[in-house]
Amino acid sequence: MLPEHGRTAQDLLAELSGLKAADLPVRGGKVTAYVYDTGRPEVHETAHRAYAEMLEVNMLDPTAFPSMVAIEKQVVGAVAELLGRPGAPGIFTSGGTESIMLAVKAARDHGPGGGEIVLPVTAHPAFHKAAHYLGLDVVPVPVDPVTFTVSPAAVEAALTARTVLVVASAPSYPQGVIDPVEEVAALASAKGVLCHVDACVGGWLLPWLREAGAAVPPFDLSVPGVTSISCDLHKFGYAPKGASVLLFRDAALRRKAYFASAAWPGYTIINATVQSSRSAGPLGGAWGTLQALGAEGYRELGRTTLEATRRLVKGVAAIPGLRVLGEPESSLVAIAGSDEVDVFVVADEARRLGWFLQPQLSYAGIPANLHITVTGVTLAGVDALLEVIAAAAGAARARGPAVVPDGLPELIAGLDLDALDDATFAELAASVGVDLRGSGSGDAAQPEMAVVNAVLDALPAATREAVLVRFLSVMYS
Repeated sequence: MLPEHGRTAQDLLAELSGLKAADLPVRGGKVTAYVYDTGRPEVHETAHRAYAEMLEVNMLDPTAFPSMVAIEKQVVGAVAELLGRPGAPGIFTSGGTESIMLAVKAARDHGPGGGEIVLPVTAHPAFHKAAHYLGLDVVPVPVDPVTFTVSPAAVEAALTARTVLVVASAPSYPQGVIDPVEEVAALASAKGVLCHVDACVGGWLLPWLREAGAAVPPFDLSVPGVTSISCDLHKFGYAPKGASVLLFRDAALRRKAYFASAAWPGYTIINATVQSSRSAGPLGGAWGTLQALGAEGYRELGRTTLEATRRLVKGVAAIPGLRVLGEPESSLVAIAGSDEVDVFVVADEARRLGWFLQPQLSYAGIPANLHITVTGVTLAGVDALLEVIAAAAGAARARGPAVVPDGLPELIAGLDLDALDDATFAELAASVGVDLRGSGSGDAAQPEMAVVNAVLDALPAATREAVLVRFLSVMYS
C-alpha cells in the first residue's frame, strides 16, 4: 500500500476526491444527521484555516505550547458563560463521548466507591460505553410514553448507596426533548449524588433558541444540583469535528477527571483527556468558528433553526401515515410511520432522491422512526425537504413494508456469531442485500437498507450489538 516513491499533492488530492465520490455531502442540508452546516461558507473556511494553523501543536504538554492553553481558556470560558456559570472550570475534548467518559470518571473517583449510573433509556450510549470501560453498572429508567422525558419518580426509585452519577439529557438525541433537569438534579443532590447534564447536542443551541422565543426550561449549571455538563461545539457550534467542552461546578471535581502517572522513568504524564498526544487543530477550528460567527451570528442561526424546525414539524403532521414523536424542544425531530408507511422504506426512498434521513430502531416501547437534525442551513431547503419526505412516504406506501425473510431474526438470534468468520458473516449479510465487502470501494451505488433495519429491529438489543460489531469488522476487512 505504500508507494515506492512519494506522490505529488495534486495526485493525492485527486485520489481523495475520487474516494469521496460515494460519501454523503457535508454541505447543503440534504444530510440530516452527522454534519452541521451554517450555510455560510466563509465561516467554515475561517475554521479550516484556524484548524490548519494549530494542526501540529501537540496538546500533550501545555508548558511547551502556551498558545493552546490561551485558546482553550477562551473557548471553555465562552461555553461557561453561555451555560449559566461564568468562569466554571472545564476541559476541551475531542467530542461528546470523551466528555461523557471524563464526566463518568470524575463521578466514579469522587464517590465513596459506588458503581452505578442512573440514566434514562433515551440517554446516549456513550454513557454505556463509559460504564463498560470504567467498570460501572448502568441502571436505565423509563421515559414517559407520550413526552419521552424521564420520570423523576423512576429516577428516585433507582437511586441506591452505589449510585455515583445521575444523568439527564438536554435534549435527548432520539426525540429532541429535554428531561426535567431541575427535578432530577434536586433528587440527586438530596442523596448526595452528582448530576451530569448531557447537553452535547443542545448546549450551544438551546440558549440561542431561547433568545429566539422558544420555551426552553432551565437545564445548565445555573440549576442547583447540576455538577457537570457537556456541550459539543462541533454540533451547533458548527466547529470542525473533534470539538467538545466538559464543564464542572468546581475545580475539585474537574481534577477527578484528570489522569497522572509517575510510575515510570520517562517524561511527565498528566492528561486532562483520555488521549495523550492530540492535535490542537480541532481547538483552533472551534476557536475560529466561535470568533467568526460571534453572538449575533449564533442568534441568527438560532432564529432560522427554530423557524425551520417549526415548519418541518407542521409539515410532517400533514403527511398521511407519518407523525412526529413528542413535542421537540430543540431542533431534533423524530418521525414515526404507520402500518401503511414503513419508515425504513421511507429512508431508502429519500436516499434515492438524494437526501439522508437517519433511521432509529425501536426500543423500550418507542417505535422505529426517522431522525432529522435541523441546522442553520435547513430553512433555505425546508420546503424541498418536506416534498422529499412526502414523496418518499408515498413511494413507501406503494411498496409496502420491508419484508423480513421468514425465520431470519430467529436464525440470527440463535447463531453463535463468534463462531463465524468474517467471510461467512459477509455471505449472511449478502443474503439480505448488503454487500459489505464492497464498502469503502468508492462505488456510489447505495444499498437497500430497509430489510437490514427491519431485521435489526426484530432482534433483541444484545443481538443487535453483536451483529453491528460483525458488520464493522467485515467493512474494515
